[in-house]
Amino acid sequence: MDADLTALAEAHGVATWYEDGQRQRVDVAPDVVVEVLALLDVDASTPESVRAELERVRQRTAENALPPVIVLRQGTTRAVGAGALRLEEGGELAVDGELPADLPLGWHELHVGDQVVTVAVAPPALPEPPRAWGWMLQLYAVRSAGSWGMGDLADLAEFSRWAGESGAGVVLVNPLHAPNLTKPVEPSPYSPSSRQFVNPLYLRVEHTDAYARADEATRARVDALRAPNGDRIDYDEVWRAKRGALELLWPFAEVAEPDAALRDFATFCALAEEHGPRWREWPEELRHPRSARTELTERARFHVWLQQLCTAQLEAVRRGSTVRVVHDLAVGVNPAGADGWMLQDVLAKASVGAPPDEFNQQGQNWGLPPWRPDRLAEQGYRPYRDVLRAVLRHADGIRIDHVAGLWRLWWVPEGSGPERGTYVRYDAEAMLGVLALEAHRANAVVIGEDLGTVEPEVTEALHEQNMLGSTVVWFQRDHEADGQPLLPPSTWPANAVASISTHDLPTAPGFLSGEHVRVRAEIGVLARSLAEEQAHADAERADFIELLRAESLLGSGEATDDEIVVALHGLLAHSPCRVLLASPYDVVGEVRQPNLPGTVAEYPNWKLPLPLTLAELREDPRVRQVVELLRTTRQV
Repeated sequence: MDADLTALAEAHGVATWYEDGQRQRVDVAPDVVVEVLALLDVDASTPESVRAELERVRQRTAENALPPVIVLRQGTTRAVGAGALRLEEGGELAVDGELPADLPLGWHELHVGDQVVTVAVAPPALPEPPRAWGWMLQLYAVRSAGSWGMGDLADLAEFSRWAGESGAGVVLVNPLHAPNLTKPVEPSPYSPSSRQFVNPLYLRVEHTDAYARADEATRARVDALRAPNGDRIDYDEVWRAKRGALELLWPFAEVAEPDAALRDFATFCALAEEHGPRWREWPEELRHPRSARTELTERARFHVWLQQLCTAQLEAVRRGSTVRVVHDLAVGVNPAGADGWMLQDVLAKASVGAPPDEFNQQGQNWGLPPWRPDRLAEQGYRPYRDVLRAVLRHADGIRIDHVAGLWRLWWVPEGSGPERGTYVRYDAEAMLGVLALEAHRANAVVIGEDLGTVEPEVTEALHEQNMLGSTVVWFQRDHEADGQPLLPPSTWPANAVASISTHDLPTAPGFLSGEHVRVRAEIGVLARSLAEEQAHADAERADFIELLRAESLLGSGEATDDEIVVALHGLLAHSPCRVLLASPYDVVGEVRQPNLPGTVAEYPNWKLPLPLTLAELREDPRVRQVVELLRTTRQV
């Protein structure tokens, strides 16, 4: 690649090469680098424009100005020159050359000359996380007799109470972010309309104050709308039923005055109902919140109320449970949704994804726009901070999906396949510092999903911060040794959350039965031949059986798949990992994985309920066996 283009890409954090999952160098095509630089408003289309952009970089460096934001760890200093620091809690400090090491935690404002710089002071590290076991839930799938077609917040409250009574300390729940509430409703919790607000489909209608205040005839009409539980989750039908019920209860609603962010979100929801879900196709004057802001319409107030109901029911979950409820933060949002509209000034016109790897052999394009690192810094990281605060407001912990995105994200230019992308670098110290500050304030545990092609510095930094990484049984191999043998659980990292699988990988029963091979072959997403893939899966199963026997978790005779699944949970119990998580999908014999990456209509992603109701789940002997195994482990 041309040296000037390489230098320009480096200056803007755009990778010209990377290491793949096998630690082999992969060079990025020059035209991809040019396209990604253009997404950062950097013109690299000709040699002349590259040289002109490099000169601009040199000029900015020569100016030696302070950055727009400084993220500082408490106990460290930073040279800034002479100025004044206005503290978040009030008061002002004179600054003579450098920021003092004993600044209070928080968001402060530094005035130096004509510059105003955001100063975020973060703790050196979070408190040591607890040792615990618990459950990882796809909440929509955990249904009860009271559910309206999908699991809801009342089911989460009931499950969390039972988990706590069983000795669990943690319940990790899938993202509860708000989708676009227009037909068809997006089923994926990882492609939301907004990460700042909550999905009203998770409301239990009968647990609202308005339902309690309504007259008997209205309650009867509401009850008649209830969506039944089926063998597939129909999000459109669930929303049709709950929207109709909540509209009947609207005359009995009490609505508090919303803050600015909720006003904008509710306005978007009302406009989307009127003009369609794609805001870029709305009338010109409505395509930006600044020009669309007016007095709240009646319909916007309805959407304000829905969010206030979600807040009340999420608070009830935490009040009624002794476990830590950890919420998942999706890596991005649907570009056509509310956050795409509200945060359009800080989101790039690209898509986040992942390069090809063993489990996703064609790469991934998630259709989610990434933060622009330059715009985030210009806005003092406030958009990122506000997203963290929104999730932590209702949580005892936060799981950061694809936590490597705090360091770098795989950007895919529009119209390209995921294999034609490259990494764009972020200020990891700033991103991690903001996360540490907000988690500290919320007294929250942090889990980073550091799976796939992840640089070692990511996991190392998480551990230094007392943030937990992710250990998945399927991936625990010695990748430096010949044949990549499985690692015994005693060698797994202590500062991690251990689980057998994830929502994007085969369930334990699916892996053992070869369902993950069969279904991928059926829908045509295998990169290898069916015979090669099946042979690889058979060898993996044999490897795990051998490990389970070496750990004295299985005998030498034949074992049923149910027995092997329990033994796999024994691997978790034999590990030093701080948190052990079981999935109901694994325990109750579900062979179908919740999501099959690389598919849309070919597979019922996010639509598969558990085969047992919540009441049946609690009484299932397989569940009781795994509960006893993990509970006993964490009592030792």
